[in-house]
Amino acid sequence: MANDLPDSVPHKHFFRASSELVMMEALPFLYDRYIKKAPYAYISWQTVGYNLHPSSWTWDDDPFFTNQLGHPFHGSIFYNSFRSNGYSFWESVPASFVGSYIWETYAENQYPAPNDFINTGFGGFMLGEATHRFAAKMFAKRRRSLPNRVGKIFAVVANPMYGFNRLISSKQDREVHEITDDTTRINAEFDMGVRKFNVNSSNVFGDRHTGMYGRVRLQYGSPFQQYREPFSNMSLLVEVGEDDTSKLNIISAHGSLAGWKIYTDKFQHVAILSADYDYIRNESFFFSAESIKMSVYSIFDLAHKITINTNIGAGPIILAAIPDSYRYIDRNYDYGPGLAFNGNARLSIADKISYSIGYNGRWMSCIDGHHSNYYLSSFTNEINVKLFNQFSVSAASGYFHLHGNYRDHPDTDNIYPYVRLSARYSTNF
Repeated sequence: MANDLPDSVPHKHFFRASSELVMMEALPFLYDRYIKKAPYAYISWQTVGYNLHPSSWTWDDDPFFTNQLGHPFHGSIFYNSFRSNGYSFWESVPASFVGSYIWETYAENQYPAPNDFINTGFGGFMLGEATHRFAAKMFAKRRRSLPNRVGKIFAVVANPMYGFNRLISSKQDREVHEITDDTTRINAEFDMGVRKFNVNSSNVFGDRHTGMYGRVRLQYGSPFQQYREPFSNMSLLVEVGEDDTSKLNIISAHGSLAGWKIYTDKFQHVAILSADYDYIRNESFFFSAESIKMSVYSIFDLAHKITINTNIGAGPIILAAIPDSYRYIDRNYDYGPGLAFNGNARLSIADKISYSIGYNGRWMSCIDGHHSNYYLSSFTNEINVKLFNQFSVSAASGYFHLHGNYRDHPDTDNIYPYVRLSARYSTNF
């Protein structure tokens, strides 16, 4: 493998990496202070002194988008200031947490928020490693086709530190980074179609909005290969669409941290410890969480080109943002840890027809918000029929079901069904 060769080890640039981390602290602060003139950016030695005291940490009430997506994206830039300068996954993880701590204590006059520290740190390395690997893969491709050019543009937008360091690096350093991450295949699915949501109704075809949507799913590697290497297997899902609340509706990242083969005679099984980041926001429902999970992946190759893939997993939720029907101060969501578990199966027949089904359960206990606990269950199933070459049609339906158990308010029980129809283009690179 390329990353086993002595001459393929990237050079580590500590001074450049740390300087870029400081730069990515300074630039947003200068924008907030002198252009946006945001009240929270008017800092002083007194505010810094307050923020450095451990007792001053408190949960904030910023908008859902800012806390659950803005902070993880900022953390991914901190992470990639080191990752794109020759440091390994584990060596780069502290950068997202250090960057978050510096921002929380020095760049705002608001008290430091534990939710921001977790979202920036944990979400930062999740999105950071995913965008690092995909960017390296795109720039390793030498062909000058239009799809490759477009892919490189999106890679730089998603991971600006990679693009910046590639620009200022020597040719040898650029080639080492690209070769190192170019040994794994990416399976990509591009969907375009229509979807519909509803709220508190078993009839998804009610009077709610129907609109166009697009979805990209990237699968990097396989759970059954190189499973001991962090993020040797990962997936990234992005969904956008016509929506009253946000055009960006889903970002979901999953990355393996370690793996162990389970020896069997006939079928393949492997245990994977993974980190997960989920962000969902559409006109009917929103939710976000960071979690760690232990899962067992299996492949059952049956007769007549019939294959069944399954995975079953469970693990702790580090922090979740859960919709609160009663609002808490200026926030319409609560924060809390919990437990996540899932079961998924996919039946494939001769690579022509596939049917997948999945269930995810999450129990969460509120630690900032109303006295409550929540149970969120989600179900989805999808059928995909290949038409010709790499094109297929897909139909999917499912729901989110959120039950809130409140101490001081009546309990809530909400269901959010959906349906999707799309054309799909699948490719490998």
